[in-house]
Amino acid sequence: MSSSVGGGGVGGAGGGGGGGADIASLLEKAKELDQLRKEQDEMVTEINKMHKKILSSPEMPDKTVDATLLRLRALYTRAKELCESEVSASSALVGLLDGLLQSGASSAAQRKKIEVGEQKKKRMKSDTDPTRFSSASMRSQLDQATNLKGEQVAAKVKSDEEKDEWVVVKVIHFDKEMKEYEVLDEEPGDDEESAQKKYKLPMSDIIPFPKKGDPSSAPDFVQGRQVLAVYPGTTALYRATVASNRKRKSDDYLLLFDDDEEDGSLPQRPVPFYRVVPLPEGHRQ
Repeated sequence: MSSSVGGGGVGGAGGGGGGGADIASLLEKAKELDQLRKEQDEMVTEINKMHKKILSSPEMPDKTVDATLLRLRALYTRAKELCESEVSASSALVGLLDGLLQSGASSAAQRKKIEVGEQKKKRMKSDTDPTRFSSASMRSQLDQATNLKGEQVAAKVKSDEEKDEWVVVKVIHFDKEMKEYEVLDEEPGDDEESAQKKYKLPMSDIIPFPKKGDPSSAPDFVQGRQVLAVYPGTTALYRATVASNRKRKSDDYLLLFDDDEEDGSLPQRPVPFYRVVPLPEGHRQ
């Protein structure tokens, strides 16, 4: 697993010269590498938990062993994907650094430009993150957001250092100027007030569901892929792992939800394809 390559450290490397576009690409790639490192750390923690579970219960029932090994395989598959992504990101960083070094020594003005650019990025709202909404497609994204009025979507209604809370909500309104959704939680939990609850959320906290009547346009998540899905019988979304590949895109997914043990094993729970979305980067649960 990799060590941290924070944006600040790469900022110093920017003194080697090169165009502003190359510097920006370098910083973005470094951030991507940092995110991969965090995901790898989380994956190592999960794998170690499974190892301890196996060692502490050497005589588990066959059903439990199968579920445990399937979960462990999924974790190692994801760890392998993260390692391959790290190699790709590191190679891209080396190429960018070579290009900057070849362009000659940078000036103090260039270093100042990098510092100011970083300060501006810190002030930007998360919903203008270029990894999700590039400037070229922003108008299209805004139009799509407006068209979600009356639709059910996945929404991050609470977030802290330890946990993100995602639930199914209904879109009431989208403000193009503020880039903000107004949504309604039609089924608040037992610990909530009895009345339906409204939220105002940025675009980054909303994920549209696939269309129920158009399975061909929905993403196809393969075995071992981690996703965010509605837990059966609830309106809450949790992290889960795809247990097996589907034969048709209209078929339900069989998912292994995190922390969903029954009799020492993780049951495979069916979830409709239109209630499964990609796992957001940095998701905490």
